[in-house]
Amino acid sequence: MRMRKRLVWTMSGAVLVMPATAALANGWNMPVGVTDLSRDIHGLHMAIFWICVVIGIVVFGALFYSLFRYRRSRGAQPARFHEHTTVEVIWTVVPLLILVAMAVPATATLKSMYDSSEADMEVMITGQQWRWRYEYRDDEVAFLSSLATPREQIAGQQAKGEHYLLEVDRPLVLPVDRKVRLLLTSDDVIHSWWVPELGVKQDAIPGFVNENWVRINEPGIYRGQCAELCGRDHGFMPVVVEAVEPERFDAWLAERQAEAAEAAMGLDREWAMEELMARGEQVYGTICASCHQPDGSGNPPVFPALAGNQALLDDRERHIETVIDGIAGSAMPGFANTLDPAEIAAVITYERNAWGNEAGDSVQPSAIAERLAD
Repeated sequence: MRMRKRLVWTMSGAVLVMPATAALANGWNMPVGVTDLSRDIHGLHMAIFWICVVIGIVVFGALFYSLFRYRRSRGAQPARFHEHTTVEVIWTVVPLLILVAMAVPATATLKSMYDSSEADMEVMITGQQWRWRYEYRDDEVAFLSSLATPREQIAGQQAKGEHYLLEVDRPLVLPVDRKVRLLLTSDDVIHSWWVPELGVKQDAIPGFVNENWVRINEPGIYRGQCAELCGRDHGFMPVVVEAVEPERFDAWLAERQAEAAEAAMGLDREWAMEELMARGEQVYGTICASCHQPDGSGNPPVFPALAGNQALLDDRERHIETVIDGIAGSAMPGFANTLDPAEIAAVITYERNAWGNEAGDSVQPSAIAERLAD
């Protein structure tokens, strides 16, 4: 009997003294994070966790004690009573006080989470199957961020890298020590933008704009992913945020603005076939290959093959309209709001002249820009 009691209390004590850092190191706990808000959330989480641990020990301790102390083999007889006012008051008031003690800090944290006022900058985040579009609203800079893990790793033809399925071609770059307001929406289905170390998890819903905010304290690279089941490539939609010093961020932003201006100027010139094919191969690998396969073989009947698709090759106008507007009632989305004119022209040119397709023609960015302007 004494050995059993010692065992129960020894196990309870082991649970109490297990430090949160050990649980975190083993991947059992949520990260502390690199923002004040993420640390507040972690502190609230740990406080409520230990309250639950104490409640569990008290409840199960009383339960196990009663089972051993008043078991039938010792001749215990059940008490016969219908009510006990004092006990009823205690088990009503004590849980109420515990809930209030938990609700006060939880409410304060929730108020902080939803207070995106007085932000230093705004970023629009748009979820798309299956990538993210980032737009720096005050600086005329926008780009797509897509999975960068090689398809060979996904197919098991290569060893998986350190950040398998958590690496992108273009991360979201943010400055440290600046409050950034995040506006989230979606072009197709519900997505969820989640970066644990930033303490941000926000749904991106078609037709709605949700908001959140972040102020990062430490430079570094922080990874997350879409946390909403959004389709066949849901697992291939990572989030990567690179936090840099404000001076480095300003320089990076100036470079992106110069690139955008250069791209706008490029709409007025004639692009060589080699330029279009090289750019188109890059865009196709990033945007189209997940559905139509890297070799253009497709996934019929939902995603038809592009290699050897004579109907598409014989009707260039239909090919252009399909890429720009998509196909209503099908899984093919339009890319008018996703790709710029140069990228649309390049990927159409690539699809018409790759994998043995021999259309021999090209589509110029200026022609696409004119169509989008109409």
